[in-house]
Amino acid sequence: MQALWMVLASLFFATMAVCVKVAGAWFSAAELVFYRGLLGMLFMWLVARQQRVSLRTAYPGMHAWRSMIGVLSLGAWFYAIAGLPLATAMTLNYLSSVWIAAFLVGGALLAWNPRGGAPRQGPLALAVLAGFAGVVLMLRPTIAQDQALAGVVGLLSGITAAFAYLQVMALGRLGEPESRTVFYFAVGSALAGGAGMALTGVSDWDWAHALWLLPVGLLASLGQWCMTRAYSHGATLVVANLQYSGLVFGAAYGLLLFDEAITPTGWLGMGLIVASGVAATVLRERAAPNSPAEEH
Repeated sequence: MQALWMVLASLFFATMAVCVKVAGAWFSAAELVFYRGLLGMLFMWLVARQQRVSLRTAYPGMHAWRSMIGVLSLGAWFYAIAGLPLATAMTLNYLSSVWIAAFLVGGALLAWNPRGGAPRQGPLALAVLAGFAGVVLMLRPTIAQDQALAGVVGLLSGITAAFAYLQVMALGRLGEPESRTVFYFAVGSALAGGAGMALTGVSDWDWAHALWLLPVGLLASLGQWCMTRAYSHGATLVVANLQYSGLVFGAAYGLLLFDEAITPTGWLGMGLIVASGVAATVLRERAAPNSPAEEH
């Protein structure tokens, strides 16, 4: 059942990405972030109430920092979805596992004492290099010249998602319930999205277009809820690696709904990224058992 919950969560996140791509034709990234946060606040408040979890926190500063980084990652991802093939945008965001491994390797090298022997980060370093090679293979044949900015922003979404994940791990070690952490992330999304709308303006309202905003928030909340269920009872390593099923759903959606064909080189790059992400997750689990879920 844990594996089934994670596959279902990945399906919800991939379907949310489809709605973001469609709604992105009429709404800015700031508006999408705002409405996702607003609906997410309501959903997570109901979940916390059902779980009898108080939303009062002793670490408001840490939640604010996590929300700020997470909102930056979310906005960058939504921008990339609007400007790139769906599978490409999703893969760049799922690269967060590889970036986390890169941070671990970098931290080990900075703390390395030559008298203590060679650093033991060889497998992680290989996973990182394989992931970056996958990025080169996937982006070079896939992205047109006018999509270069969206590609860079997509890479940024993966980097900032990794930073946000490290902050979620820190909050988890302090005993913060995941429902509380996700609620404050939704609050930050609504505030940041609202600020962005105040600066960039609001799109013309059309109910036929606005209806696409509802599934964005609903599917994101359902995906988060299913992911929480997936991590609730052990088997975290198997469950964590099943998150990459979202890339399969994303590629299928892109092909069926948007006629976005992926070249053989692009498939090879995506496969390298998935393999390196799985390897990085396995190696990370040894260093930090029972790590929390990565949000997408």
